Amino acid sequence: MCLSKEGEAVMGILDGKKCSEEILEKIKIEIDKMVKSGKRAPGLAVVIVGENPASKVYVNSKIKACNKVGICNKEISLPEDVTQEELLQNIQKLNEDENIDGILVQLPLPKHLDEEEVCNAIREDKDVDGFKPENLGKVVLGKEDGMIPCTPQGIMYLLDTIKDFELYGANAVVIGRSNIVGKPISSLLINRGATTTICNSKTKNIDEILKKADIIIAALGQPKFLKENMVKENAIIIDVGINRVDGKLCGDVDFENVSKKASHITPVPGGVGPMTIAMLLTNTLKAYKKGGEE
Repeated sequence: MCLSKEGEAVMGILDGKKCSEEILEKIKIEIDKMVKSGKRAPGLAVVIVGENPASKVYVNSKIKACNKVGICNKEISLPEDVTQEELLQNIQKLNEDENIDGILVQLPLPKHLDEEEVCNAIREDKDVDGFKPENLGKVVLGKEDGMIPCTPQGIMYLLDTIKDFELYGANAVVIGRSNIVGKPISSLLINRGATTTICNSKTKNIDEILKKADIIIAALGQPKFLKENMVKENAIIIDVGINRVDGKLCGDVDFENVSKKASHITPVPGGVGPMTIAMLLTNTLKAYKKGGEE
């Protein structure tokens, strides 16, 4: 159970850090058993281009998590001015490497590179980010044999930790329509029977729509966009945003005030972020098993 109680104002903090640690521990136990039986450990390759400080932080977090659970990891660090052809050649080598089960290209890439072409170059069964059209299509169709994008998968996991809450029939509103979060989480919610509305920051009468929501998932990248007067009592709030304001991290939700009305809410940091990494390793283990290594 990944729900912790904190303070009188907030009824339930959805503790992504605690939940992710529980997931990683289960993965570690499973990998330890496989290695002891003589099988190789799963392998994850992370490709990073340039010197983006935020990207380096994210990559280091992923490598640290891999080391924690026993996933072999390989970091491919390429210069800022790498050509599209050189980057694609590196990905093809990883596609052909039998010891690599998952490939992740850290985004964003420098502007001279075509992110869509790069992501599509990754083999479907090694696409542990779940960004390829084939995997996104399986999410829409409700098929479980593909790779589910990590952040949406982590959100669903957190929602499933809430006791006495029925997702089927609930009113869900997603703010944001990105291919990485907004669209796939909307499909996952629809497939689980939630009545789902997708909004953006310019949606007309957005306040009226949000006030009817049992679940709000804020993923639009605007600091503290979601205010207390935009949510109803006892709504469930999932904050996907990671913004830096005055040197401090904050989400897309005005946590201090919205938490007074929410029944459950994710903090930033410590909410959705750790779950994204946990699901990345979950997908890597899934890819390993699909490759016949189990």
